[in-house]
Parts: sequence; structure tokens; C-alpha cells
Amino acid sequence: MEPVATRLGYDALLEGLKAGAEDTRLRLLVLLSEGELTVSDLTDILGQSQPRISRHLKLLAEAGLVERFREASWAFYRRATDGPGSTIARAVLALVDPADPVLARDRERLAEVRGARAAAAQAYFRKHAKEWDEIRKLHVAEAAVEAAIREALAGVRIDALLDLGTGTGRMLELYGPEVGRGVGIDLNPEMLAMARANLERAGLKSCTVRQGDIYNLALGRDAFDVVIVHQVLHFLDDGGRAIREAARMLRPGGRLLVVDFAPHDLEFLREQHAHRRLGFAAETVTQWMGAAGLDLVLHRTLAPEAGRKGALTVSLWLGRDPRMMLA
Repeated sequence: MEPVATRLGYDALLEGLKAGAEDTRLRLLVLLSEGELTVSDLTDILGQSQPRISRHLKLLAEAGLVERFREASWAFYRRATDGPGSTIARAVLALVDPADPVLARDRERLAEVRGARAAAAQAYFRKHAKEWDEIRKLHVAEAAVEAAIREALAGVRIDALLDLGTGTGRMLELYGPEVGRGVGIDLNPEMLAMARANLERAGLKSCTVRQGDIYNLALGRDAFDVVIVHQVLHFLDDGGRAIREAARMLRPGGRLLVVDFAPHDLEFLREQHAHRRLGFAAETVTQWMGAAGLDLVLHRTLAPEAGRKGALTVSLWLGRDPRMMLA
């Protein structure tokens, strides 16, 4: 939920308006209202030099209109969500005509940049589909992760389970024998082929997989007791949006379980394995769940075994739909 607009002091208002009152900076502000982007992304979209884009972003950040955060050697920017600058940013963006031809062209280029990234990720998945479970072994032992998942969901009645970014279908294999209906969603056909083969081999007739967009699920809302997002968010441009869509699938009282890496600096995962994000701070996913209307009921970390050089810490977040369950 957006914070309520407040009246601003003269100096804060003046600095914010000055920061936004320039052609490139206004275009940057509009683009960053669409989600998190890097300097490289914005350079490609606007066709301007990296130093020029960085200079404009610095001015916007200093005025509090945008936020900057680092992940290893990459810097991400997004529209500010707190503070006086966020109030100015929202007010300015409310006045923008979305049909303006300059801004419409920027959005087209944004779609192209995101499409290129998605294509690269899909090419990676096609190449590594058979190795997917092995890649997951970079972190703490999978058995320990699955035991933690079991513990987090202990006592939760699961008639219907949704696994987003199902990959090889492992979460469906884990819970399939116990649920009345299991659905796995993935964008990649090769992954879906592997998942189907795994489910058929396990004899799990109650589970199905299908191709779908994690941001726009072709499923009825309030349809699942539990939604699992296991090692998926680090591949996405907009994790918050994915969590909002996942939360929409929950029945009253349902649970959303997110499993992903804690922050790390293994840059090769971004360069070689299409990871968009190098893990997530506890408060990041907690904030996303809150924005999706969920109550956080559990956050837990699983550190790698002692002596495992380069191994990653895994985090679990469990959110609950606060609505009362029907009798």
C-alpha cells in the first residue's frame, strides 16, 4: 500500500521538483516506476552514455525520488517508496500522460530489454534443464532444505498446492502423495517436459504442470491452500510483483512459502547462470509479503555445512493470508 501523501517543506519540495524537471530525468523516473532497473538497462533503453545516465540517477537519488541499492558489482534503481521524495515522485507521475509518444517509445524499449533478458534466461534453462537439480546443490544440502520446508508447513492442511517456477517438479513430488490437487507452473517447455516425466515416474496422477507466466497466472484466485516459490525469485526482474500474484492465488488463511538465497557475492551465478538477483535480505521479501497483504509468520535461514567453501545460505519466508478461513 502506498503511503498517504503529506505536505512537504519548501526546501524539500523545491529540490524534488528541480531534480525531476529535466527531460532525461523525467523519463528515468517514469521508467523506474515500472520496476527495478540497472544503469545498463537504462543506457540501452534511452540510448545515452553510461556516465550521463549515472549522473542523472545520482541527482534523482540525492533528491529522494529514486532509491539505489547494490548487489555485488551491480547497482539497481527503483522509484522511491518512502520519504518526501516519494510523495513528489507519485505526484509527478500522476500528471504524466502514458500515451505520450516519447514515453511510449521508452516503454517499448523497456519491453525489448526485458524480452532479451527473458530470452537469455530461457536459453540458459534449455541448456541446463537436465542439470537443474545439480545446480541447486550449490547451497545447503537439498535434504536439509526440504526438511525445513516440511517443518514450515507442518500442520497446514493442503488440499490444493501451487508450485510456481516448478522446474523439475520437485516440490510436487515432495507433496504430491498428500494433496488432492497439485499444479506446477513454469515458462520453459524443457523444464515442463522434465517435470512431467518425473511426476509420471512417481505415479502422481493428482499433479499436473502447465506453461504459464508467474506475473499473470491464468488461474482462479483464492484457489490454493499453499503456494510455493522455491528458488525462483532470483531469476526475476520483479520479485514483489510475483509475490503479489502468488498471494492472489491463496484461499483465506492460506500460506505462501518462499525459498531462496540469502544475500551473497557469487557474481558468476549472474554471469553464467542467469541469476538476476544475488540473494535477498530478510526485510526485502518480508516487505513484499506485507505489500501483498500477507502476515509473515516465519523467517528462517539455513547456513551451509562448516567447511563448504562458496556454499550459499538459504532463507525461508512463510506468509499467511489474514482472512478468516471458511468453516
